[in-house]
Amino acid sequence: MHDAGTANPSWNRAASWRRILLLTLVFLPTLAAARTMAGLLPSRGGTALEILLVAVFAVLFAWISVGFWTASMGFVLLLFKNNRFSVSRACEGMDLTIAGTDARTAVLIPIYNEDVRRVTAGLRTVWTSLGKTGSSGLFDFFLLSDTTDPDIWVEEEEAWHRFCREENASGRVFYRRRSSNSRRKSGNVADFCRRWGKNYRYMIVFDADSVMAGTTMVRMVQSMEARPDIGILQTPPAGVNRETLIARAQQFANHVYGPMFAAGLHFWQLGDAQYWGHNAIIRTEPFMKHCQVPRLPGKGPLGGDILSHDFVEAALMRRAGYGVWLAYDIGGSWEETPPTLLDELKRDRRWCQGNLQHMRLIFTRGLFPTHRALFLNGILSYGSALLWLAFLLLSSAQAVADVFFEPVYFSGTKTLFPQWPVWHPHWALTLLGSTAVLLFLPKLFSMVLILVKDPQARAFGGRANLASGILLEVGLSTLLAPVRMIFHSLFVTATLLGKSVGWGTQSRDDRGTSWGEAVAAHWWGTLFGAAWGGLVYLANPSFFPWISPIVASLLLSAPLSVFTSRASLGKAFRNAGLLLIPEEVELPDELAGLEENLRRPEPYTPFPLSRKQGFVRAVVDPLVHALHTSLLLRYKKKAPARENALEELVEKAAVKGPGSLTRREKMELLKDPRHLGELHRRVWEAESRDGAAQWGLVLPPSESGE
Repeated sequence: MHDAGTANPSWNRAASWRRILLLTLVFLPTLAAARTMAGLLPSRGGTALEILLVAVFAVLFAWISVGFWTASMGFVLLLFKNNRFSVSRACEGMDLTIAGTDARTAVLIPIYNEDVRRVTAGLRTVWTSLGKTGSSGLFDFFLLSDTTDPDIWVEEEEAWHRFCREENASGRVFYRRRSSNSRRKSGNVADFCRRWGKNYRYMIVFDADSVMAGTTMVRMVQSMEARPDIGILQTPPAGVNRETLIARAQQFANHVYGPMFAAGLHFWQLGDAQYWGHNAIIRTEPFMKHCQVPRLPGKGPLGGDILSHDFVEAALMRRAGYGVWLAYDIGGSWEETPPTLLDELKRDRRWCQGNLQHMRLIFTRGLFPTHRALFLNGILSYGSALLWLAFLLLSSAQAVADVFFEPVYFSGTKTLFPQWPVWHPHWALTLLGSTAVLLFLPKLFSMVLILVKDPQARAFGGRANLASGILLEVGLSTLLAPVRMIFHSLFVTATLLGKSVGWGTQSRDDRGTSWGEAVAAHWWGTLFGAAWGGLVYLANPSFFPWISPIVASLLLSAPLSVFTSRASLGKAFRNAGLLLIPEEVELPDELAGLEENLRRPEPYTPFPLSRKQGFVRAVVDPLVHALHTSLLLRYKKKAPARENALEELVEKAAVKGPGSLTRREKMELLKDPRHLGELHRRVWEAESRDGAAQWGLVLPPSESGE
């Protein structure tokens, strides 16, 4: 495989002109808006507070301008459908046959304490869909586990073994659990590359909840074969399968606005696109050679392992001379969104730290300017919340200052006439209107695109339901925006002050948020909103209406968190035909298969033990025990003290049962085949009914010695 480092791709010139255009479109209106903002202030931007206020406003106006022009170019691209740089054009007219037998592809599914039933159902769905293409022989699947829960570990092994047996997939679907979870998902993928990467030209990286159509996977491989200059090809996954109100709103927004924004990103970025860490295909050799993510020196949240490794891997791939492209026009790629506001914020806390770590990489030698800008964009995706909060607080401070400080009518220079403060309401309305246009006009663009494609908007339940859904989504996102703002501000502040975040399991069900969880998470935001609103109301009642929507949102943050997490409320909207997505109007084969696989009955077992009792099953069930021990490394005798400690664990478990063991102790036994085998023997040789019953075995009276 050649190294593309010296290539000068044909799209470079077009990309340069497009980015100059983007900078012009952003900079000039921002300059005009900042001047207007300064003119509205009492001192025309002449005080330190006003200068700071105008500066923050300018950054925020530029930030939303980038989003507006991205949406606008996406609108034009999708409306006229003439894109000579589309990656998928290389596959037009081709069948689903992959030329050549050396284009082998590994499908990586990294998992960490996931719902095993959901992971297996997704694997079976993709396996079946890929089998219908006729090219499945070139794809192998790897379940790459970083699981730390002993019960889930055993359940994963059993599910993998059962899948291989039922689908005749031995030698095609592999399972590996790392003993060390270093560097999280990036370390998991790197471990695969070290062990098996040389055997595959490509790898398609999934998340645990990813689903992809077999035709999409084949098209991605064909695109990479036709374009050897591409190192990473990213699909825009669509959100599906969630029922809570907030998740339904996110899914709806993803389907209505997402295609336009994805096309806009493609227009500006071309071969300098981002990699989002999943639902993408990667050229394995240059990834192994050039994309090892560095460990940042120092301690704290801005040092150590980089959490948002995907952006860095894209930048390194591009530095090596390979393109990173967004396949905005390739469908059949899905994921699941966080089901509650708290789950979303939990994920954002981790992403925030990862994106802020990119501050230390912006000036890395050899990176392309576009990827430096993407690092900055990722930082601002959370830092902008702190800027919005600062802007609002500075505005409030200015309003309070107008009350308590006497205005200066005469400057320091000698003059006969006072300088009266002048209020220009038309300036304020113009500024407010232009900001609203930047924020909300893209939503109208999206609706136009849908109606141009299908005047009846059948995929969204009809034109009236589409329009109503957009209004509902705008209203809900407006209500939740202040809550997200203060949490993201807290995340940024905490990260900069040195507070790190752990690596937690993601919630992938619609269980909802309890009142206790909501109050525990939102009490401080509620008090903050009450104090902020109360102070402004007492000091300057005329300014209070301007911040009242924000204050109201913060005061209602706990109820909003609870009610938006309710699946019953989301289903009620669905039954009313609101916030519908195309996959719910006409269910794709893959998602129908996923539902069917989730309903698939568990196979018979003679033991009255739940599949969730993985550790107990590994001790009791001879077949599960044999499977687990066969997958462990060969036993090595340990130091005498360690051997004694494990023997004491066996004695404790045999006498007191599995409930006496901690998670760590169960993991220790599961890692040691000899002592696990000894515990297996002790349980089966138990002489008392109570001793057997605590392991799920029921002995007949004649065999229990009673």
